[in-house]
Amino acid sequence: MDTQHDIALAHALTGIHEPLPPSGVIHVAIPHTSRFTIVGNHLAQHAELSLTAIGIGVHIQSLPAGSQVGIKALTARFAEGETTIASALRELETHGYLHRTRVRLANGRMVTRTVFCNRPGALPRGGAVVVPMPVVAPPAPVPVGPPVLPVVAAAVPEPAPEPAPVPEESHPPVRVPPRTAPKPPRRPLPQPRELTPELRRASSALLADLRRHAEELVLCEQDIEELVPGVAAWLERDTPPDAIRHALTADLPQPPRSPAKLIRHRLTVLLPPPLPGTSDLTPVRRTVVIPLQNCDRCDHAFRATSPGHCRGCRSELLGAA
Repeated sequence: MDTQHDIALAHALTGIHEPLPPSGVIHVAIPHTSRFTIVGNHLAQHAELSLTAIGIGVHIQSLPAGSQVGIKALTARFAEGETTIASALRELETHGYLHRTRVRLANGRMVTRTVFCNRPGALPRGGAVVVPMPVVAPPAPVPVGPPVLPVVAAAVPEPAPEPAPVPEESHPPVRVPPRTAPKPPRRPLPQPRELTPELRRASSALLADLRRHAEELVLCEQDIEELVPGVAAWLERDTPPDAIRHALTADLPQPPRSPAKLIRHRLTVLLPPPLPGTSDLTPVRRTVVIPLQNCDRCDHAFRATSPGHCRGCRSELLGAA
Protein backbone atom coordinates (compact mmCIF):
# COMPACT_ATOMS: atom_id res chain seq x y z
CA MET A 1 0.00 0.00 0.00
CA ASP A 2 2.85 2.42 0.82
CA THR A 3 4.53 1.67 -2.54
CA GLN A 4 1.39 2.41 -4.49
CA HIS A 5 0.92 5.61 -2.56
CA ASP A 6 4.48 6.73 -3.32
CA ILE A 7 4.02 5.93 -7.01
CA ALA A 8 0.82 7.94 -7.21
CA LEU A 9 2.49 10.88 -5.48
CA ALA A 10 5.45 10.68 -7.86
CA HIS A 11 3.11 10.81 -10.88
CA ALA A 12 1.35 13.83 -9.33
CA LEU A 13 4.65 15.62 -8.91
CA THR A 14 5.62 14.99 -12.54
CA GLY A 15 2.44 16.76 -13.60
CA ILE A 16 3.60 20.02 -12.03
CA HIS A 17 5.01 22.18 -14.83
CA GLU A 18 6.53 24.78 -12.54
CA PRO A 19 10.05 24.15 -11.18
CA LEU A 20 10.01 22.44 -7.78
CA PRO A 21 11.48 24.44 -4.86
CA PRO A 22 14.70 23.07 -3.37
CA SER A 23 13.17 22.99 0.13
CA GLY A 24 9.90 23.62 1.89
CA VAL A 25 6.42 22.47 1.10
CA ILE A 26 5.35 21.36 -2.37
CA HIS A 27 1.67 21.78 -3.24
CA VAL A 28 -0.22 19.14 -5.16
CA ALA A 29 -3.39 21.09 -6.06
CA ILE A 30 -6.28 18.87 -7.17
CA PRO A 31 -9.47 20.82 -7.97
CA HIS A 32 -12.45 20.19 -5.67
CA THR A 33 -15.85 19.44 -7.12
CA SER A 34 -17.82 19.09 -3.84
CA ARG A 35 -17.52 19.58 -0.07
CA PHE A 36 -15.04 22.46 -0.05
CA THR A 37 -14.83 25.87 1.63
CA ILE A 38 -13.09 28.99 0.35
CA VAL A 39 -10.87 30.38 3.11
CA GLY A 40 -9.01 33.64 2.77
CA ASN A 41 -5.28 33.80 3.39
CA HIS A 42 -5.92 36.64 5.83
CA LEU A 43 -7.30 33.94 8.15
CA ALA A 44 -5.18 30.93 7.16
CA GLN A 45 -1.95 32.99 7.40
CA HIS A 46 -2.98 35.44 10.14
CA ALA A 47 0.10 36.87 11.84
CA GLU A 48 -1.49 37.39 15.27
CA LEU A 49 -3.92 34.48 15.65
CA SER A 50 -2.76 31.27 17.28
CA LEU A 51 -2.81 28.02 15.35
CA THR A 52 -5.75 26.84 17.43
CA ALA A 53 -7.73 29.99 16.66
CA ILE A 54 -6.99 29.67 12.93
CA GLY A 55 -8.07 26.01 12.94
CA ILE A 56 -11.29 26.74 14.82
CA GLY A 57 -12.01 29.68 12.51
CA VAL A 58 -11.61 27.49 9.43
CA HIS A 59 -13.79 24.80 11.05
CA ILE A 60 -16.59 27.25 11.91
CA GLN A 61 -16.48 28.73 8.40
CA SER A 62 -16.94 25.25 6.91
CA LEU A 63 -20.09 24.52 8.96
CA PRO A 64 -23.63 25.22 7.71
CA ALA A 65 -25.73 27.93 9.34
CA GLY A 66 -27.37 26.84 12.57
CA SER A 67 -24.51 24.56 13.67
CA GLN A 68 -23.54 24.55 17.32
CA VAL A 69 -20.18 26.33 17.74
CA GLY A 70 -20.18 26.93 21.50
CA ILE A 71 -17.43 25.89 23.87
CA LYS A 72 -19.23 22.69 24.87
CA ALA A 73 -19.87 21.66 21.26
CA LEU A 74 -16.28 22.33 20.14
CA THR A 75 -14.85 20.53 23.17
CA ALA A 76 -16.92 17.46 22.33
CA ARG A 77 -15.66 17.61 18.73
CA PHE A 78 -11.92 18.23 19.28
CA ALA A 79 -9.26 17.04 21.71
CA GLU A 80 -8.49 20.54 23.05
CA GLY A 81 -9.91 21.46 26.45
CA GLU A 82 -12.47 24.13 27.29
CA THR A 83 -9.79 26.63 28.37
CA THR A 84 -7.90 26.41 25.05
CA ILE A 85 -11.07 26.62 22.95
CA ALA A 86 -12.46 29.55 24.97
CA SER A 87 -9.17 31.43 24.49
CA ALA A 88 -9.23 30.75 20.72
CA LEU A 89 -12.81 32.03 20.42
CA ARG A 90 -11.81 35.22 22.24
CA GLU A 91 -8.96 35.67 19.72
CA LEU A 92 -11.41 35.38 16.83
CA GLU A 93 -13.67 37.93 18.54
CA THR A 94 -10.78 40.36 19.04
CA HIS A 95 -9.88 40.29 15.34
CA GLY A 96 -13.49 40.61 14.12
CA TYR A 97 -14.08 37.11 12.79
CA LEU A 98 -16.54 36.11 15.52
CA HIS A 99 -19.40 38.13 17.04
CA ARG A 100 -21.38 36.90 20.05
CA THR A 101 -24.26 38.97 21.42
CA ARG A 102 -27.06 38.29 23.90
CA VAL A 103 -30.56 38.80 22.41
CA ARG A 104 -34.06 38.23 23.71
CA LEU A 105 -36.44 36.08 21.64
CA ALA A 106 -40.15 36.73 21.20
CA ASN A 107 -40.95 34.31 24.03
CA GLY A 108 -38.73 36.26 26.40
CA ARG A 109 -35.86 33.74 26.45
CA MET A 110 -32.28 35.08 26.36
CA VAL A 111 -29.97 33.37 23.84
CA THR A 112 -26.47 33.93 22.46
CA ARG A 113 -26.40 34.87 18.77
CA THR A 114 -23.14 33.79 17.12
CA VAL A 115 -22.12 35.34 13.78
CA PHE A 116 -18.93 34.44 11.87
CA CYS A 117 -17.60 36.90 9.26
CA ASN A 118 -15.23 35.47 6.65
CA ARG A 119 -13.84 38.95 5.78
CA PRO A 120 -13.84 41.25 8.82
CA GLY A 121 -12.17 44.08 6.90
CA ALA A 122 -14.97 44.19 4.31
CA LEU A 123 -17.83 44.27 6.83
CA PRO A 124 -20.05 47.31 6.07
CA ARG A 125 -20.59 49.71 8.92
CA GLY A 126 -24.17 49.77 10.15
CA GLY A 127 -25.23 47.05 7.67
CA ALA A 128 -26.61 43.59 8.28
CA VAL A 129 -24.16 40.81 8.91
CA VAL A 130 -24.75 38.13 6.27
CA VAL A 131 -23.19 34.70 6.62
CA PRO A 132 -21.98 33.78 3.09
CA MET A 133 -22.30 30.17 2.02
CA PRO A 134 -19.79 28.57 -0.41
CA VAL A 135 -21.00 28.20 -3.97
CA VAL A 136 -20.58 24.56 -4.98
CA ALA A 137 -20.92 23.32 -8.54
CA PRO A 138 -22.83 20.03 -8.24
CA PRO A 139 -21.56 17.16 -10.42
CA ALA A 140 -25.09 16.15 -11.39
CA PRO A 141 -28.21 18.21 -12.02
CA VAL A 142 -30.31 18.78 -8.96
CA PRO A 143 -34.11 18.79 -9.21
CA VAL A 144 -35.66 22.19 -8.75
CA GLY A 145 -37.41 22.56 -5.40
CA PRO A 146 -38.85 25.39 -3.39
CA PRO A 147 -36.58 28.45 -3.13
CA VAL A 148 -34.17 28.48 -0.22
CA LEU A 149 -33.95 31.82 1.57
CA PRO A 150 -30.50 33.00 2.72
CA VAL A 151 -29.92 32.85 6.43
CA VAL A 152 -28.75 36.10 7.95
CA ALA A 153 -27.80 34.81 11.39
CA ALA A 154 -29.01 31.89 13.44
CA ALA A 155 -29.97 32.49 17.06
CA VAL A 156 -28.42 29.48 18.69
CA PRO A 157 -28.69 29.06 22.46
CA GLU A 158 -25.19 28.84 23.76
CA PRO A 159 -23.78 28.98 27.28
CA ALA A 160 -21.56 31.91 28.14
CA PRO A 161 -17.80 31.25 28.11
CA GLU A 162 -16.82 29.50 31.29
CA PRO A 163 -13.82 30.64 33.35
CA ALA A 164 -10.63 28.68 33.29
CA PRO A 165 -10.69 25.66 35.60
CA VAL A 166 -8.71 26.17 38.80
CA PRO A 167 -6.24 23.42 39.77
CA GLU A 168 -7.40 21.27 42.62
CA GLU A 169 -4.20 21.90 44.56
CA SER A 170 -4.94 25.61 45.06
CA HIS A 171 -8.56 25.18 46.12
CA PRO A 172 -9.27 21.88 47.89
CA PRO A 173 -12.85 20.67 47.51
CA VAL A 174 -15.22 21.78 50.24
CA ARG A 175 -17.21 18.92 51.68
CA VAL A 176 -20.76 19.97 52.44
CA PRO A 177 -22.55 17.66 54.87
CA PRO A 178 -25.76 16.19 53.45
CA ARG A 179 -29.09 17.43 54.66
CA THR A 180 -29.67 14.09 56.36
CA ALA A 181 -26.52 14.44 58.51
CA PRO A 182 -27.29 14.06 62.23
CA LYS A 183 -27.38 17.29 64.21
CA PRO A 184 -25.02 17.72 67.17
CA PRO A 185 -26.60 16.72 70.49
CA ARG A 186 -28.30 19.53 72.37
CA ARG A 187 -26.59 20.67 75.54
CA PRO A 188 -28.49 19.56 78.66
CA LEU A 189 -30.40 22.06 80.78
CA PRO A 190 -28.41 23.16 83.87
CA GLN A 191 -29.36 21.33 87.06
CA PRO A 192 -28.95 22.56 90.65
CA ARG A 193 -27.13 20.49 93.24
CA GLU A 194 -30.39 20.19 95.18
CA LEU A 195 -33.79 21.38 93.96
CA THR A 196 -35.30 22.47 97.27
CA PRO A 197 -38.96 23.53 97.57
CA GLU A 198 -37.84 27.16 97.98
CA LEU A 199 -35.79 27.05 94.76
CA ARG A 200 -38.65 25.37 92.90
CA ARG A 201 -41.19 27.96 94.04
CA ALA A 202 -38.92 30.95 93.23
CA SER A 203 -37.97 29.54 89.81
CA SER A 204 -41.58 28.79 88.87
CA ALA A 205 -42.69 32.29 89.90
CA LEU A 206 -39.88 33.92 87.90
CA LEU A 207 -40.80 31.97 84.74
CA ALA A 208 -44.50 32.68 85.05
CA ASP A 209 -43.80 36.38 85.59
CA LEU A 210 -41.77 36.76 82.35
CA ARG A 211 -44.85 37.69 80.30
CA ARG A 212 -45.23 40.86 82.36
CA HIS A 213 -41.85 42.06 81.11
CA ALA A 214 -42.04 40.55 77.59
CA GLU A 215 -45.52 39.72 76.32
CA GLU A 216 -44.04 37.34 73.71
CA LEU A 217 -42.78 34.97 76.44
CA VAL A 218 -46.03 33.21 77.34
CA LEU A 219 -45.22 29.76 78.77
CA CYS A 220 -47.60 26.93 79.52
CA GLU A 221 -47.48 25.05 82.83
CA GLN A 222 -45.64 22.11 81.26
CA ASP A 223 -42.92 24.40 79.85
CA ILE A 224 -42.50 26.07 83.24
CA GLU A 225 -42.17 22.68 84.96
CA GLU A 226 -39.44 21.62 82.51
CA LEU A 227 -37.50 24.91 82.79
CA VAL A 228 -37.59 25.19 86.60
CA PRO A 229 -34.27 23.27 87.14
CA GLY A 230 -32.43 25.69 84.79
CA VAL A 231 -33.60 28.79 86.70
CA ALA A 232 -32.87 27.03 90.01
CA ALA A 233 -29.25 26.48 88.87
CA TRP A 234 -28.91 30.24 88.29
CA LEU A 235 -30.44 31.08 91.67
CA GLU A 236 -28.21 28.52 93.38
CA ARG A 237 -25.21 30.40 92.02
CA ASP A 238 -26.42 33.59 93.77
CA THR A 239 -27.64 35.25 90.55
CA PRO A 240 -30.15 38.05 91.34
CA PRO A 241 -33.65 37.48 89.90
CA ASP A 242 -33.47 40.79 88.02
CA ALA A 243 -30.29 39.64 86.29
CA ILE A 244 -31.96 36.35 85.28
CA ARG A 245 -35.02 38.20 83.99
CA HIS A 246 -32.86 40.59 81.93
CA ALA A 247 -30.88 37.71 80.39
CA LEU A 248 -34.10 35.95 79.33
CA THR A 249 -35.97 38.98 77.94
CA ALA A 250 -33.28 41.18 76.32
CA ASP A 251 -32.98 41.40 72.50
CA LEU A 252 -35.79 39.00 71.68
CA PRO A 253 -36.40 38.00 68.03
CA GLN A 254 -39.66 39.32 66.64
CA PRO A 255 -41.62 37.22 66.95
CA PRO A 256 -39.96 34.29 68.76
CA ARG A 257 -40.98 31.03 67.11
CA SER A 258 -40.79 28.99 70.31
CA PRO A 259 -40.53 30.90 73.62
CA ALA A 260 -39.80 27.72 75.59
CA LYS A 261 -36.89 26.70 73.32
CA LEU A 262 -35.52 30.25 73.39
CA ILE A 263 -35.53 30.38 77.20
CA ARG A 264 -34.01 26.88 77.42
CA HIS A 265 -31.20 27.94 75.08
CA ARG A 266 -30.40 31.11 77.06
CA LEU A 267 -30.52 29.31 80.41
CA THR A 268 -27.99 26.81 79.02
CA VAL A 269 -25.47 28.96 77.16
CA LEU A 270 -25.57 32.06 79.42
CA LEU A 271 -25.22 30.22 82.74
CA PRO A 272 -22.81 32.27 84.93
CA PRO A 273 -20.05 30.55 86.90
CA PRO A 274 -20.35 30.12 90.69
CA LEU A 275 -19.24 33.05 92.81
CA PRO A 276 -15.66 32.61 94.06
CA GLY A 277 -15.17 32.02 97.77
CA THR A 278 -13.33 34.29 100.18
CA SER A 279 -10.26 32.07 100.08
CA ASP A 280 -10.16 32.31 96.27
CA LEU A 281 -9.95 36.11 96.49
CA THR A 282 -7.08 36.15 99.07
CA PRO A 283 -3.91 37.40 97.40
CA VAL A 284 -1.09 34.90 97.15
CA ARG A 285 1.81 35.58 99.50
CA ARG A 286 5.09 35.85 97.76
CA THR A 287 8.17 34.24 99.34
CA VAL A 288 11.10 36.63 99.64
CA VAL A 289 14.29 35.02 98.37
CA ILE A 290 17.52 36.45 99.91
CA PRO A 291 20.31 36.47 97.33
CA LEU A 292 23.71 34.81 97.82
CA GLN A 293 26.75 36.97 98.61
CA ASN A 294 30.49 36.12 98.74
CA CYS A 295 32.29 36.95 101.97
CA ASP A 296 34.78 39.78 101.52
CA ARG A 297 37.19 38.03 103.95
CA CYS A 298 37.00 34.26 103.28
CA ASP A 299 35.10 34.29 99.96
CA HIS A 300 32.55 31.80 101.30
CA ALA A 301 28.94 32.11 100.07
CA PHE A 302 26.26 33.32 102.46
CA ARG A 303 22.77 34.85 102.12
CA ALA A 304 22.38 38.54 102.81
CA THR A 305 20.66 41.55 101.29
CA SER A 306 23.97 43.37 100.76
CA PRO A 307 27.68 42.39 100.43
CA GLY A 308 29.77 41.99 103.60
CA HIS A 309 31.15 39.24 105.82
CA CYS A 310 29.75 35.82 106.63
CA ARG A 311 28.67 34.92 110.17
CA GLY A 312 31.98 33.25 111.07
CA CYS A 313 34.09 36.15 109.87
CA ARG A 314 31.87 38.60 111.68
CA SER A 315 32.34 36.64 114.95
CA GLU A 316 36.11 36.58 114.54
CA LEU A 317 36.26 40.27 113.79
CA LEU A 318 34.12 41.07 116.84
CA GLY A 319 36.33 38.86 119.05
CA ALA A 320 39.50 40.54 117.76
CA ALA A 321 38.02 43.94 118.42
